[in-house]
Amino acid sequence: MQLIDPFGRKINYLRLSITDRCNLRCLYCMPAEGVAKLRHDDVLSYEQLLQVARAAVAIGVEKIRITGGEPLARKGVLPFLEQLAEIPGLQRLVLTTNGILLPPVAHDLRRIGIESLNISLDSLRSETFHRITRGGDLQQVLAGIAAAEQAGFPYVKINVVVMRGINDDEVPDFAAMTVDKPYKVRFIEYMPTLKQGNWQEMCVPGEELLSRLSERYALEPAPAEPMAGPASYRRIKGAAGMVGIITPVSCHFCRECNRIRVTSTGVAKSCLFSRDTTDLKSILQTGDHEALQEALRRVVTAKPDRHQLDASHEPDHQVPMSQVGG
Repeated sequence: MQLIDPFGRKINYLRLSITDRCNLRCLYCMPAEGVAKLRHDDVLSYEQLLQVARAAVAIGVEKIRITGGEPLARKGVLPFLEQLAEIPGLQRLVLTTNGILLPPVAHDLRRIGIESLNISLDSLRSETFHRITRGGDLQQVLAGIAAAEQAGFPYVKINVVVMRGINDDEVPDFAAMTVDKPYKVRFIEYMPTLKQGNWQEMCVPGEELLSRLSERYALEPAPAEPMAGPASYRRIKGAAGMVGIITPVSCHFCRECNRIRVTSTGVAKSCLFSRDTTDLKSILQTGDHEALQEALRRVVTAKPDRHQLDASHEPDHQVPMSQVGG
């Protein structure tokens, strides 16, 4: 069974948020004052999250990414992930994390069947990292990356949100991480998810990033793995890993978009910046599996051809990533 949206795109990827809680306060993810924490009863139970996952796979989803907040901060996450990995028909189960809580659980995650880790890391300088995360410790994240490597993950992806005047001068240093290690370092254009003014000044377009990298390194095209996200990959000649460019602003990848999202409160979205949502919680409370499948199909049917964000427009609403699912 395949899920095809009105524009002919195959939708086979679900980003499933399991918590709004996070142990960092990244400046592009949430406001300086933070966000109001959800009540325990507002967040889907693990059983409800499993219902969503099973329904999604039943109608054609092949890949699920677990996100947050910080998903490893939620108690009981390992047994939940183990149950997810056992869903018949699910081909890939992957996880996004900031890496801080990885060291003690990395081997368990690999044993369970997590295939890939996306680890957020926006600076290799302790002071800059502390500033971006509003208090984070760089060494804890580096320890998490080392633990993921030691656990034998075939894909360790490092996500870098590039911000002009803050960390854009570190792009070559991040790329250098791929020379000896099989990491995939992905540079992501800054997006105004918090409706910031003058956000364009912080956004470094993908073409500029490639140009900077080409000045330092000999780059060659590199293929992405099956069911990959929107990154366009290059390899430094002779390198073990790859660098990727993700361009949600300067060069929309919407034509290849293959995903939908469900937040930790059970709100389904077909596009990160869309105001159209579907509340799945009332259906989950009835336990009607067929109705849940149909609701997810409607989300796909309502998927727009593209988001409306570009450098010439100001966003019309906030999208706090810790609540939507980073």
